[in-house]
Amino acid sequence: MSGNGFSRRDVLRTGGVAAATILLPNGVFAQGKDQIKVGVIGCGGRGTDAAINCADAESSVVIWAMADVFKDRLESSSGTLKDRLKDRFQVTADRTFAGFDAYEKLLQTGVDVVILTSPPGFRPAHLKAAVAAGKHIFTEKPIAVDGPGVRTVIEAANAAKAKGLAIVAGTQRRHDVAYREAMARIHDGAMGDVVACYAYWNQGGLWMHPRKEGWSDMEWQLRNWLYFTWLSGDHIVEQHVHNLDVCNWAMKGHPVKAVCLGGREVRTDAAYGHIFDHFATEYEYANGVKMLSMCRQIDGTASRVSEHLVGTRGTSNGNTWIRGENAWRWDGDRPNPYMLEHRNLFTSIREGNPINEGVQVAESTMTAIMGRMSAYTGQEVTWDQAMGSQESLVPEKPEMGAKLEVPPIAVPGKTKLI
Repeated sequence: MSGNGFSRRDVLRTGGVAAATILLPNGVFAQGKDQIKVGVIGCGGRGTDAAINCADAESSVVIWAMADVFKDRLESSSGTLKDRLKDRFQVTADRTFAGFDAYEKLLQTGVDVVILTSPPGFRPAHLKAAVAAGKHIFTEKPIAVDGPGVRTVIEAANAAKAKGLAIVAGTQRRHDVAYREAMARIHDGAMGDVVACYAYWNQGGLWMHPRKEGWSDMEWQLRNWLYFTWLSGDHIVEQHVHNLDVCNWAMKGHPVKAVCLGGREVRTDAAYGHIFDHFATEYEYANGVKMLSMCRQIDGTASRVSEHLVGTRGTSNGNTWIRGENAWRWDGDRPNPYMLEHRNLFTSIREGNPINEGVQVAESTMTAIMGRMSAYTGQEVTWDQAMGSQESLVPEKPEMGAKLEVPPIAVPGKTKLI
């Protein structure tokens, strides 16, 4: 097994570009095998792309309902999906919902599968509600921004398992055929024991929408969700979680402690909220192996987005090559993993063994949160401290017109660990 519930044989079986259309048996979905109704919760760019990936993965999929806080997001996404999916886009006005309660209304429309692509701060509530409603789930990463949110997701993932519901997460490297083959070999001992891990996501800055007249505090923060920890978790959580997840995959577990340096060096304007623009973290696993992690969003700096694994008998980038005694290189087709994650979800349901990646992605999310907590406070943070944190960042009842203060920028050595 590759560490993701798939064998090496599965890599070849599900990886082909021309894989056969999945025909789901009657009873797997409420509407039988002819039509799989999918609802999209969170209709920005990622939600729109995920809906297309889902439709590309399975010919029986129709996009049935949509929900977003903002009407303009719904309109923009609907236009794109209509143009791309033609008659497989079957969303009607009475199955289009706006507002903070839109997700609850969508779950009542008879959808079989939901795509959760709202900002990460909302993910625990959306996932919990989807499981309670009996829906199969594709959820983007990360799945939370704080300890209470992670605990909510783990509880929901366990409830989904008991109900036989699938949860596939947007840590798409887990579904990339090259990563899966490399990890299968690493877990089989091709590199010996893994003794060090390196994780990188260093790049330039991302988009920012200047505040417009008439925007409330809430609307401004929602439209710039990357820059507020309650919405994104900071970029170590929202983005770097991919690389941290690969290292956890290689190690078959999560780190037990972290110490992190970080700050807000260049992106200092108030338009960028209160998050940091760089982090450097040393994580330690239970067996003493350490992971060095770096992430940065600063224009004009060196870019690197990758992982590197060191073993007692070789090294690997975790996906296309292993060097050492058992040298290997991937040379096969490499279908789009953003599509494959949806195809694997449907295949697992069809075969009666639904994938449940809820706890797995929760642990990788908490790995990132643990690093952020260390950077913000300047303290070493253990896994138990992070998992037990009572710091709840998300407003209990968000309202569009509400006044919403921007939290102070964290100061290592002064900001308290909660």
